[in-house]
Amino acid sequence: MATADVTVMGAGIFGLSMAYACARRGARVRVIDPNGVAAGASGGLVGALAPHVPENWNAKKAFQFESLIMAAPFWAGVEALTSADVGYARTGRLQPLADDHAVDLATARAETAGELWQGLAQWQVIPTGDATWMPPSPTGLVVHDTLSALIHPRNATRALADAVVALGGEVARDGPTQGQVVWATGWDGCKEIGGKGVKGQAALLNHNAAGQPQLFADALHIIPHRNGTVAVGSTSEREFDDPTSTDAALDDVLERAIAAFPILANARVIERWAGVRPRSRSRAPVLGPHPTRTGAFVANGGFKIGFGMAPKVGEVMADLLLDGRDTIPDDFRAAPG
Repeated sequence: MATADVTVMGAGIFGLSMAYACARRGARVRVIDPNGVAAGASGGLVGALAPHVPENWNAKKAFQFESLIMAAPFWAGVEALTSADVGYARTGRLQPLADDHAVDLATARAETAGELWQGLAQWQVIPTGDATWMPPSPTGLVVHDTLSALIHPRNATRALADAVVALGGEVARDGPTQGQVVWATGWDGCKEIGGKGVKGQAALLNHNAAGQPQLFADALHIIPHRNGTVAVGSTSEREFDDPTSTDAALDDVLERAIAAFPILANARVIERWAGVRPRSRSRAPVLGPHPTRTGAFVANGGFKIGFGMAPKVGEVMADLLLDGRDTIPDDFRAAPG
């Protein structure tokens, strides 16, 4: 590529989603990452695309809702360009309810979901029944929402890079920065804008529950991937020495996952993984003009919801970079340097 209209620094989920959105609109795009595609948190195992609870609605929750609704056509487009399987499936989520208070709260949220989710998804309180893939629940009731989806993060990020190339873009470890420059450099870049990195550990198990809903219990995500594996995660470690090591904290995650879902007791661990997720000061993504790099832009701070936010992040950043149209929520803007 002789000259780029847009240069994206960082080949994680936010960087590649922006590059893909810009390339689809005909822009010449270059993505630069010295560590390669999906080298950071975007190369993980879990892939829970789960919504915030449907109450106390705000710009962040509305943005996430719109992005989750956009996800199916977004990832279908990537698969059509690349013939890859990104592992996307909107199979919903089950959450056990511990006591009567939890049941009352979940029932109230079912009513607000009816309004806030615009009839495009449901939040229901249902009995556990005798299904094999069902979390034990002290009340005999669980929340079943139909908005939650799952994806294979590593496969999806690599497919997204291939889609950018298929559209005429370039994904490289180095090269010149030209045109509009946007920084999406994970936790290192997040520190530059006042955020930090939070380490997460996860595991991949040899258990086939493809097509079943994901489970959220004891603050853990249990994700039945389409390829016949189950991902379990994760920790949230604000202090750490080695960003890529796994240890007893992951052993504890596995023990808690089995306690929450005994069907996994005999599943073999295929892979143990650790990485650092970029967390902004507000816990919301940071989008728009870069606060410390004059004339540049930033898209960072995906933290635990980066994959769910990515389709809409790509579109609003493409609006800004290519058309000068700013539709970014005020809550997502970086504080001045």
